[in-house]
Amino acid sequence: MAGSGRRADDGVFDPEGVAWTRVSPRLATVRRIGSVISHLVLLVPAVVVAVATDTPWVVLLWLPFAAHLVLRLVVIGRQVAALGYAEREDDLLVRRGLLFRSLVVVPYGRMQYVDVSAGPVDRRFGIATVQLHTASAGTDASIPGLPPAEAERLRDRLASRGEARLAGL
Repeated sequence: MAGSGRRADDGVFDPEGVAWTRVSPRLATVRRIGSVISHLVLLVPAVVVAVATDTPWVVLLWLPFAAHLVLRLVVIGRQVAALGYAEREDDLLVRRGLLFRSLVVVPYGRMQYVDVSAGPVDRRFGIATVQLHTASAGTDASIPGLPPAEAERLRDRLASRGEARLAGL
């Protein structure tokens, strides 16, 4: 595929003719908030030590964590943009990842049940996660960052497709 703009492995992770549905960009906001909070937890002890010992340079020890935070905030947006799912006739595709990419194919007939969950921050930002459970733990898949109405629609659709395929065995 020289000159086509596609990498050699794109066919593995982006099959032709598949219409991908993206997750909500609000997922990036939720993940960024979590990342900022976790990095601030590291800053607080540095500030306490700097104040208690009257050595303000101790706060400079936090600079590598600040650099990591800035990089993390940028990468989160790209990671969320890489998340997607596609409903096909016989299976559901879920892809994720930038550097370490993955494509999970879940046949409808292998689904045992479908969960929808949302923590307090997720609910505040209007997103939920759909978790698919199959007979094999290795093929379980989750789709985070869905608007609640889409999560409900997908849960019901996947459950009915799974029942229909299971009844056909």
